[in-house]
Amino acid sequence: QVQLVESTGGLVQAGGSLRLSCIGSGLTFSTYAMGWFRQAPGKEREFVACITGSGRTTLYTDSMKGRFTISRDNAKNTVYLQMNSLKPEDTAVYYCAAGRYGRTSAGYDYWGQGTLVTVSS
Repeated sequence: QVQLVESTGGLVQAGGSLRLSCIGSGLTFSTYAMGWFRQAPGKEREFVACITGSGRTTLYTDSMKGRFTISRDNAKNTVYLQMNSLKPEDTAVYYCAAGRYGRTSAGYDYWGQGTLVTVSS
């Protein structure tokens, strides 16, 4: 079956950086767009970034553009989210997803279990 497994998040100080990874199995990885979403405590899940199957095109939420970078290595079935200049409001559970390129969570067929990122002030 399809599995998406995110790396362990963690605790980071404001202004710091963290790279998340997500490894896919059970799917033809390169044929799926990959997305990152996040859900902060008490809030709805929100789109972070996505990348096409080829890796040539990316899309970001405006508030994260310039701070976060999504990339993928299809040879390793892995998608990454590099997060820089982290802020306390970036604290959330981060999810990777595989599906159709775009901001809408409904377009994604498969989801990871989520990983908690906590940014301290």
